[in-house]
Amino acid sequence: MEFRDYQKRIIIKGSEIIDFVGFLYLAMEVRTGKTLTALGIAENVGAENVLFITKKKAISSIEEDVNKLCPPYTTFIRNYESLHKLPNIRWDFIIVDEAHSIGAFPKPSGRAKKVAELIRKSMANVILMSGTPTPESYSQMYHQVYGIPMNPFRMYKNFYRFADDYVNKKEKRFGGLTVNDYSDGKMDIVNKMRSFTINYSQKAAGFVSNIDEKIMRVTMDSSTYEYVDRLKRDLVLELGNDVILGDTPVKLMNKVHQMFSGTIKFEDGSSKVLDHSKAVFIKQKFRRKKIGIFYKFKEELNALKDIYKDDLTTDLTEFKNTNKSIALQIVSGREGLSLKEAKYLVYYNIDFSATSYWQSRDRMTTKDRTQNEVYWIFARDGIEDKIYKAVSKKKNYTLNHFRKDLLNL
Repeated sequence: MEFRDYQKRIIIKGSEIIDFVGFLYLAMEVRTGKTLTALGIAENVGAENVLFITKKKAISSIEEDVNKLCPPYTTFIRNYESLHKLPNIRWDFIIVDEAHSIGAFPKPSGRAKKVAELIRKSMANVILMSGTPTPESYSQMYHQVYGIPMNPFRMYKNFYRFADDYVNKKEKRFGGLTVNDYSDGKMDIVNKMRSFTINYSQKAAGFVSNIDEKIMRVTMDSSTYEYVDRLKRDLVLELGNDVILGDTPVKLMNKVHQMFSGTIKFEDGSSKVLDHSKAVFIKQKFRRKKIGIFYKFKEELNALKDIYKDDLTTDLTEFKNTNKSIALQIVSGREGLSLKEAKYLVYYNIDFSATSYWQSRDRMTTKDRTQNEVYWIFARDGIEDKIYKAVSKKKNYTLNHFRKDLLNL
């Protein structure tokens, strides 16, 4: 395997940073080869036992890269959820993939705590990797690095003390409560991380691909519109023995979102497909095409399976080696994997998160692919158009948006 010229340069520079401070943030955009670059740095600094932490769905593609490189060190690939099952090995190098996923604040997530504990115990060299290190707030950086001994914020004992200097703190009201909002992190955070970070873009790597987005609207069954109208009016809907509640703004927003794509989760925790219109439309529109389908709610996968039967898989390896289309949940499929074998990307639904929008739609990009076609399947007169308007402008769709949009639905 031969590294690209820019990867060779990054390996040399990254190795120098690792040798100096023991950690590096590799902020290379999707499809620029950051996994192989990180593995190359580990080899260049003489690593022996490398732990590669990633998301479960990305494991197979990481294994492919390790097999391509055939490094001289031992590599263990584990997903975040299985870190408690690690063998008793002293790691000398840890690679944390999609590191932004451990950036929750003001309190660290359980995932962030586990990674920090591993780093502290092993005293290993560390590479953090993400194409979008702080997708929603610069404040997301603190808990990505807080377990690393030489991180630039190590003098702060917790996020709150860090926020005293690095966050423009605000107050927000939720109902009758006033809470602190720490999302307005200062640019100083990025400046402090600059000497530990290597950035590299698709443009610099020579990518010239264009993403062509098309919105297609489906008229849902009349019952779907009737259910939404009744729930908006009465805030409760009974379907036989099952109950749907929209008695709080958050519940109402989520239930309306579900129903406009033809599914619902009831108050007792059970769920059901109410309307197969979107699944039927996708199967007919893209017949005999190998596509990648993103869905949001679990019951939407059942709707797709009902229509696609054996022509659909959720396994990345099976997708690559057969003519089957693949269905992936947006949040789990938006990072760390490639769907380059797909003819098109098709969205059964849309997520409230701007991060999901920007990351997931780039799953087909390769250096040689100049055109990517992405299709959004929205319910006619539904909520999805409103969500798309927000997330495509890099804003999450929030309760405030929903309150403004409710009268227009």
